[in-house]
Amino acid sequence: MKLINIGFGNMVNANRLIAIVSPESAPIKRMIQESKERGMLIDATHGRRTRAVIITDTDHIILTYLQSETVANRLESEADEIDEEVYEA
Repeated sequence: MKLINIGFGNMVNANRLIAIVSPESAPIKRMIQESKERGMLIDATHGRRTRAVIITDTDHIILTYLQSETVANRLESEADEIDEEVYEA
């Protein structure tokens, strides 16, 4: 299991990620509201402004204060480390 740090020590299973999107569009705002009503919203912003929305394959919506690019870079760097381990072995 590969974990991605999404801020404040919170981690997300990288294998469960479907998308990392901006919270600005109306459809994403609707998705956030619907998941809140269903109890599937995870707010990891610690009171800060939401800058990225993570959508998982379990229908959970995760809010983070990190920018989408930052989360994607962390995901990408994790994949690079795994590739290096495979080639070294």
